[in-house]
Amino acid sequence: MPVMPMGDRKLEIVTDTPDRAMVIFAHPDDAEIGSGGVVARWIAAGCEVAYVLCTNGGAGTADRSLTPEQLAPKRADEQRAAADFMGVKHVVMLGYPDGALEDTREFLGDVVRAIRRHRPHTVFVHDPYRIHGFQHRDHRKAGLVTTDAVYPYARDHLHFPEHLTGEGLEPHKVRELWYWGMDEPNVIVDVTETIDRQIAALVRHDSQVAGFNVPTGKTIGDRIKHNAAEQARGYGFEYGAVFRRLVARR
Repeated sequence: MPVMPMGDRKLEIVTDTPDRAMVIFAHPDDAEIGSGGVVARWIAAGCEVAYVLCTNGGAGTADRSLTPEQLAPKRADEQRAAADFMGVKHVVMLGYPDGALEDTREFLGDVVRAIRRHRPHTVFVHDPYRIHGFQHRDHRKAGLVTTDAVYPYARDHLHFPEHLTGEGLEPHKVRELWYWGMDEPNVIVDVTETIDRQIAALVRHDSQVAGFNVPTGKTIGDRIKHNAAEQARGYGFEYGAVFRRLVARR
């Protein structure tokens, strides 16, 4: 894989497509924002993708007339519509309250179970270690728990042995963990051909579209394309998506 400069950084251009991938994310719409361009590219190339949505999204509104009980089903429907449009094969909704993710044994076990069931080569998630800029607490918790689930919990048979004895789920070793929202990326993917699909999936989150746009008239699509163009500068393609990738030892 070639390495190209981006400012004073050198990011590896990833062109390979794994057979299976998983996106683990805190709220409805986070998957499309964080990894949508790459997921669309990989699905088009034959990758089987599973989504694991951690919360019900019930706090994601500025409309004071809506209760979490009213909003959560709508956001679940929006996430299913976005996933269907993307061609995501499996959608797991853990249903934790929005704003209340905790690093608990239960949550860890739920993520480990999803990894063992769907057996991804690559997992995408929020980078929990970002310090340059604000980050939602649920994003940090989802990132931390997923990191622990990938290594060592999903891998080792003596962690959550009830998955094997009670559900027939074998341990699984994830090969690569890709963080989005990181301070310092180390890989980039050309998403020129799939960025429009990413945006089209994102706007299926109807309850969030007004909040995505900004007073200057810029839409979420404008923002995504602007950022992706900046990331791709100097790499020979129009739009790029960057991540911090960890690769497990064989």
